[in-house]
Amino acid sequence: MSLNTSRFQIKRFVLALLLATSLGTAGFAADTKVVQTDSANRANLNQRIDQMSSQAIAFLQTRGQSDEGAFSGQTGAAVTGLCVRAILEHRPSAVTTDPVVKNALKFLESKVQPDGGIYEVGSKYRNYETSAAVLALVAANEAHAANDASHRPYESTLRRAEIFLKEIQWDAGEGVSPADTAYGGAGYGSHSRPDLSNTSFLIEALHELGNGPDDEAIQKALMFVARTQNLKPPADAKAVNDTKYADKIGDGGFYYTPAAGGESKAGESATGGLRSYGSMTYAGLKSMIYAGLTPDDPRVEAALGFIRENYSLETNPGVGAQGLYYYYHTFAKALDVAGLEVVDAAGGQTHDWRRELVDKLESTQQEDGSWVNRESERWMEGDRQLVTAYCLLALAHAKE
Repeated sequence: MSLNTSRFQIKRFVLALLLATSLGTAGFAADTKVVQTDSANRANLNQRIDQMSSQAIAFLQTRGQSDEGAFSGQTGAAVTGLCVRAILEHRPSAVTTDPVVKNALKFLESKVQPDGGIYEVGSKYRNYETSAAVLALVAANEAHAANDASHRPYESTLRRAEIFLKEIQWDAGEGVSPADTAYGGAGYGSHSRPDLSNTSFLIEALHELGNGPDDEAIQKALMFVARTQNLKPPADAKAVNDTKYADKIGDGGFYYTPAAGGESKAGESATGGLRSYGSMTYAGLKSMIYAGLTPDDPRVEAALGFIRENYSLETNPGVGAQGLYYYYHTFAKALDVAGLEVVDAAGGQTHDWRRELVDKLESTQQEDGSWVNRESERWMEGDRQLVTAYCLLALAHAKE
């Protein structure tokens, strides 16, 4: 379980009821297969995760870090932030015992800018870098506080980063009204256009900073997230897809952005719709839960419907091998946050997603402890530091 899962996890029985209704089953008791995992099997799964994570952390400790403390320093604070968070998910004590983590935290501190953001000077990726750094610094604060509740050395830095993230969100400050498809979103920070990937990082960072579903910035972000879902606007919902793409496909999945004319990395349908794909759908589901949508909300039901129809650990549904490890990371986070133990997929198959994910990552871990996407380097998945961080984060959410 991740550091903060307990704060926002939806009750298991509620989502079991959701599965029984929204995923097309006739009734929970009659049609939902419940996977019973005894304590011995659970311990075995966690032991396998611990073994993989130890090898992966050893890789980052010995082969991944530059002399200045950075992981993939060409990305500014981004990959370093994700690597630190990934290590601390498995070893909170490393914040004080591991020189690699301490040096990486110093590197992140060196990227704090006068405006409160945490990024490389001149970066076009300010939102991404700052959000990733926030995830690392929140975990570091919690790890320190576990030994001394009053010791949270990054509190001031985090509060300034929160202000910065809210300031660069696309809203009235950028001259954007709620009617604009860019409203509420976050982009890389270059102000070219917002997208769902960056917006999901923003929402997660704000959530980790203690902002609840009623936070104004999170509710603005929900408006953007809703516009990335292939779903005809449900009645009485305030945040909906009111763009021309809303009902062209209607499968409940999510695409990259509705802004600046719209784009899906999975391409367009014959009717001009923006195709849904896996990683964005899990990012969308996670974001909606953080924004307070309930299990019976038609937008959540539709997202889970897409997941049921397109469940896979072989590909990133819709884009194949592209972004596969980013997909594993969003897959695990979203299902864990949603409180789902199993997924009843199309065709009557019941998937123990945690075990299946562990099986997959176990089979693809390299001899040096890292992971790398050997089928597609798109979106930096030829970078072992980044991909290893994705896998460590996924494994933290798969732990029982």
